[in-house]
Amino acid sequence: MPAIGLGVFQTPADETRSAVAAALSTGYRHIDTAAAYGNEREVGDAIRDSGLARDDVFVETKVWISDYGYDETLHAFDKSAGKLGVEQIDLLILHQALPSDFEKTQEAYRALEKLLADGRVRSIGVSNFMVEHLTALLEKAAVVPAVNQIELHPYFQQREVQAFGAQHGILTQAWSPIGGITFYRDGQHTSTLQDPIIGDIARAHDRSPAQVMLRWHLQAGRSVIPKSTKPQRIAENFDVFDFELAGDQMDAIDALDTDRRGGPEPTAITLESFGRDIPEA
Repeated sequence: MPAIGLGVFQTPADETRSAVAAALSTGYRHIDTAAAYGNEREVGDAIRDSGLARDDVFVETKVWISDYGYDETLHAFDKSAGKLGVEQIDLLILHQALPSDFEKTQEAYRALEKLLADGRVRSIGVSNFMVEHLTALLEKAAVVPAVNQIELHPYFQQREVQAFGAQHGILTQAWSPIGGITFYRDGQHTSTLQDPIIGDIARAHDRSPAQVMLRWHLQAGRSVIPKSTKPQRIAENFDVFDFELAGDQMDAIDALDTDRRGGPEPTAITLESFGRDIPEA
């Protein structure tokens, strides 16, 4: 799996095709989408229109909680694969834990294991799983998740979840890797992009704050899926392989953790609050 992918969370369907096209033209070979984003079809269209061979693009998507359960999740694969226009998905993950019905979560993961065994997916994983969710999952799982995609940026680092993943061979993949979900916050600075420590490091390398944060993730061994619809920003986010942060600079960013989550609390995820119908292909 390429270390950097393009994320298309909340990217409108009509903008997704052009964003993915720009990313693939830039050199990205990893696209992250989800059934709940409503833009899998446009992701698939852009990949086909790119002229790249199917095997050259790593496609990652997610099953929404409304489709959890063994048979339901098997059908969720059919829906996503149909919209993407592919026979095999490179990485299929569960979008959230469902703490109010974790047995249904486990049955959904068992379906992922079946899809893996049948060769319909190349790898399987989870997203937004906390240590307690991972612990319970591993008690019954036959296959360790390849990936746990979680909110992770300088202001919210989830070190306990990262450490548990590392202990069990689960790669941490950061969503909102430059802290976009924090931009609404009040305080001394409005976002990670305006953080003075990150800004100083960026100036020292003649790079943007976003590039510094993405480099911080990569040097820590994480996968990242930054989101943008602007071709210039998409290209900038990919241009992070020819410089390196010093140890004290890595430590300075590590020290910015506020332990404040920007996304929903995992315990708040219920079908009543977050359930939605995922259309057929």
